[in-house]
Amino acid sequence: MWQDSVDEYYSLNRPQKNFLYDVIIVGGGITGISTGLLLQKAGKKCLIVEAANIGFGTTGGTTAHLNTLLDTPYTTIQKKFGKEDAKLVAKSVKEAIRLIYNNINEYRIDCGFSFANAFLFAKDEKQEKELDEIYEASLAAGIDIGYSDNITVPIDFVKAIKVGGQGKFHPLKYVYGLANEFEKMGGVILQKCRVTNIEKNDTITAETEKGNFRANDLIYATHIPPGVNLLHLRCVPYRSYAIAMTLNDNAYPADLAYDMYDPYHYYRTQRVNGRNYLIAGGEDHKTGHEENTEYSFLKLESHIRQYFSVKEIVYKWSSQYFEPADGIPYIGHLPGSPENIYVATGFGGNGMVYSGVAALVFKEILLNEEKKYADLFDPNRIKPIAGFTNFIKHNADVAKLFVSKLFSGEDLHELAELAPGEAKIVVYNKNKIALYKDEEGQLHAINPICTHLKCEVKWNMAEKTWDCPCHGARYSFDGKLLTGPASHDLESIQLGSLIKK
Repeated sequence: MWQDSVDEYYSLNRPQKNFLYDVIIVGGGITGISTGLLLQKAGKKCLIVEAANIGFGTTGGTTAHLNTLLDTPYTTIQKKFGKEDAKLVAKSVKEAIRLIYNNINEYRIDCGFSFANAFLFAKDEKQEKELDEIYEASLAAGIDIGYSDNITVPIDFVKAIKVGGQGKFHPLKYVYGLANEFEKMGGVILQKCRVTNIEKNDTITAETEKGNFRANDLIYATHIPPGVNLLHLRCVPYRSYAIAMTLNDNAYPADLAYDMYDPYHYYRTQRVNGRNYLIAGGEDHKTGHEENTEYSFLKLESHIRQYFSVKEIVYKWSSQYFEPADGIPYIGHLPGSPENIYVATGFGGNGMVYSGVAALVFKEILLNEEKKYADLFDPNRIKPIAGFTNFIKHNADVAKLFVSKLFSGEDLHELAELAPGEAKIVVYNKNKIALYKDEEGQLHAINPICTHLKCEVKWNMAEKTWDCPCHGARYSFDGKLLTGPASHDLESIQLGSLIKK
């Protein structure tokens, strides 16, 4: 929905090949652009390098809830980090929402922002007990919270809590507004340019599809860092589904709402280009672990229709997030890398607020400010597991190639028995091959071994992508890399005498 309501962003400034930037930021989503603006405003010379179009990755797939009521409840944060750090997490996300609000006001960004309340509601006795525990821990963390007799959605409940100081907005219009101000300050955005390698010497050289660029520091704001890193074993990829619809009775909820199922459902309204939409999401699952992803959309739609008078389903999409092992993000120095390479990852389902937290943390680190949050979110709080180095050496090699092999299109066509638009993995001459048959009947064959850590990819029926169930890399039907942590496409396999329908 967000992508359909904006034009493609066109960068104003051009990068300089022989210029030493202070900071190169890899990734042009809300995290990268927010960080770039804060650093550029403080006097740093920044280059943002984006593989596609800014905001069209995970930021463009969010449902854009601005909340201090986090997916990982304060009960969990309190148990794992203690009461004082739980307060610090709450303080950080409050400041992140305030940063977004201040940016909108200062730069006059028209992005449909409004403050809202959030309602978390229980539907049975077990959920009610958990709700009470969340209430107590959230209150202790300093969240504006209280019990409520009413909620914003027409769903029966036994108990609910209300949280103030939340918000909602149009994320791409916000990111575009920040990007425009970033460029006015002299910052540079380079789009449709994937970073292919990093050389680490006295300075950092980012090798890209459009040349090499140097900087003193580099930040990966790519949702998950590319390559092979300890964080890939500590961040679990999930997909979440969203539907935007219009209603017959115009009973659009004014606030945010969340149930307590696992996976849970979430609801809100956004006005876009003069039209109201109810946005509902849920049915989360680990990436590559659901065979029929179209069924996830059907389950979500069925759930929504129980409670709302749906007029028209206008948009459907899914998006990816990475769940951190201990419940809060990893923001700071990238473990195992030189001290001037940084990362922001593991935001869970709260990427909008944690993007602001990341920008604030990087400002603390790179401007040598007093550290309010950097120690709490430090990725190096995760210690390497036994045998990790050997694990990397064993798995990081490029998967076995099909070099110089020509496979029979006729045989594969008969073996696969695919209808147009279908895909599957087949075994042919002792080789596994991922096949997709397009609407014209043409077979597309690729090596199904992910180029990241050699897991076998799975077909995503709803979005026609090959998804890695291990670490979340995603590829198009013909093997082109869509999202990391992989850095290369899947290998294309040549077919001879291809049969068409």
